[in-house]
Amino acid sequence: MMFSVPPLFSRPFLGVEIVLLALVIAAAIYDVRYRRIPNWLTLSGILLGLLLNAWLVDEGRPWLGLIFSLKGLGLGFGFYFFLYMLHAMGAGDVKLMAAVGALVGAENWFGIFILTAILGGITGGILVLVRKRVKHTLFNMSFIVSELKSGRSAHLGKEELDVKSSKALRQPHGAIIALGTIVFLGLAAHYAQ
Repeated sequence: MMFSVPPLFSRPFLGVEIVLLALVIAAAIYDVRYRRIPNWLTLSGILLGLLLNAWLVDEGRPWLGLIFSLKGLGLGFGFYFFLYMLHAMGAGDVKLMAAVGALVGAENWFGIFILTAILGGITGGILVLVRKRVKHTLFNMSFIVSELKSGRSAHLGKEELDVKSSKALRQPHGAIIALGTIVFLGLAAHYAQ
C-alpha cells in the first residue's frame, strides 16, 4: 500500500478562495489602520469556512467537509494560541489564523503558515535594519532562546519582548498573514495547471 502526501499548494474551491481573500485583505486593512483585527471579521471567517467546506468538500457527506475544516481551525488556533501565550502574537492574529485554517484545511494552512513565517522574517529583518536595531535584536533573540530553555517566557524578563508593549518593535501581523495567503494562492494556482 502506497502512502500519498497531499500537495503543499493545493488550490481551494473558488468560493473558499473568494471568502479567504476578502477575509485576509479586510483583516490586513484593519490591522494596519487600527492595530487590531475585529472579532466579527474572524468569527465570520470561521463560520463561513465551516459552512462552505461542509457544502463543497463531498456532496452527500457534509461531515467530511466539517472535519476537514475543523482540523484546519484546530491547527491554526492551537499553534497561534501557543505564540499568544508567549506574548509573541496578538489575540486577533490567533483568531485570524483559526479562520484561515477553517477555510483551507490543515495541509493548506501549514503552507500559508510557512509562507507567512518567511515573509514575516523578511519584513521583520527590514524593519530591524531601517530602525538600526540589529545588535539589540540579536541580543533579544539570544535572550528569548535562553529564557525558553529555562522554561520561562521572555516577556517576563524584558517588557519590550511583549507584543502588547509600546516598547516592542512591532509590525501588523494581519498584513503579513494576508501577504502569505496571497502568495500561497498564487503558487496554488500555478501548480494546479
